[in-house]
Amino acid sequence: MRPKFYDTAVKQERAVLVGVISQGETDEQGKEYLEELEFLVATAGAETVNTFTQKLQKPDRATFVGSGKLEDIKAYVIEEEVDMVVFDDELTPSQLRNIENELQVKILDRNNLILDIFAGRAQTAQAKSQVELAQLQYLLPRLTRLWTHLERQKGGIGMRGPGESQIETDRRLILNKISLLKEKLKHIDRQNETQRKNRNQLIRVALVGYTNVGKSTIMNMVSKSDVFAENKLFATLDTTVRKVVIENIPFLLSDTVGFIRKLPINLVECFKSTLDEVREADILLHVVDISHPNFEDQISIVNETLKEIGALNKRVITVFNKIDEFKPTQHHIDQQAEPLTLDDFRQSWMAKNNSPAVFISATKKENIDEFRALLYKEVKELHTERYPYDQLLY
Repeated sequence: MRPKFYDTAVKQERAVLVGVISQGETDEQGKEYLEELEFLVATAGAETVNTFTQKLQKPDRATFVGSGKLEDIKAYVIEEEVDMVVFDDELTPSQLRNIENELQVKILDRNNLILDIFAGRAQTAQAKSQVELAQLQYLLPRLTRLWTHLERQKGGIGMRGPGESQIETDRRLILNKISLLKEKLKHIDRQNETQRKNRNQLIRVALVGYTNVGKSTIMNMVSKSDVFAENKLFATLDTTVRKVVIENIPFLLSDTVGFIRKLPINLVECFKSTLDEVREADILLHVVDISHPNFEDQISIVNETLKEIGALNKRVITVFNKIDEFKPTQHHIDQQAEPLTLDDFRQSWMAKNNSPAVFISATKKENIDEFRALLYKEVKELHTERYPYDQLLY
């Protein structure tokens, strides 16, 4: 009798992306948003096979995209045997239920996808508790849908939640779990506050920026540490703090979670304790991926998030990273015979509108000396103000 062989490899899920181009948005913006959603899907481990967009003044209350477009999506899903459909906005419980009933495949919205990525990336007890709390708050109004998923026993992206034990519980037990997690996070926050007080003698610098702009790479370069850095969204969730000395001045440098467009509000709330490192920092290093076609929008999103957490009015050094990948034509700059030089960058509107600013490539180690000199100048200035008796050291 011939032995049976089974393919035990995990099959990569195939996804279709869906977005609505609302009033005031352009086709170009809609394309950019779905490209970012595709990056999120890839970070979660799936493959995007097609995208659908629909122009509406506002999303349809019942099906998000309207019944006609949903029929088109359904036909494609059946023909191509797609595993899941991902929507680039938060779906209401009724929209989620209606769409799932119609398409009969796994349905995720942007929030659920980001929560799933966070669940896979969290390492410390604090990050895991924060993600679990956000997931439970997301799942609570969607319990009816979850009973259906429980019957189907589906796994994969979007189903990596706080655990089957929580999904199987009723509303009361979930509320109790939420309450316990909040108390646990308060306890962790008190411990972190004590640690931060013990570090108050040193100037504190925090790396902030949009996700995947190179913050962890810069952290590794400056502090000679080994913080996880990867070309994926949300490679870093846990705040890392390192003591750094430039010339004769020591200071603390912290790496924090990256921001993103349409970051779920419950995640911002849950991660506020982690973002205390940003709120209580003396200097912010706002890292910008200058090679991104829409880095100006990313700057605005980061500034808006900083405003939300009460950390906008601080000393800021804008660090334009990835100058080696910058393409002038993407930013309506006439392409010269030679690539832009550092002097070209220094004289640009980017430098003038974001002073003080420095232009570097962290991976190629370009212009790192200027970056260190500017950082040293800002830290030394603040250190001199705070500890005038130390001026003899200089």
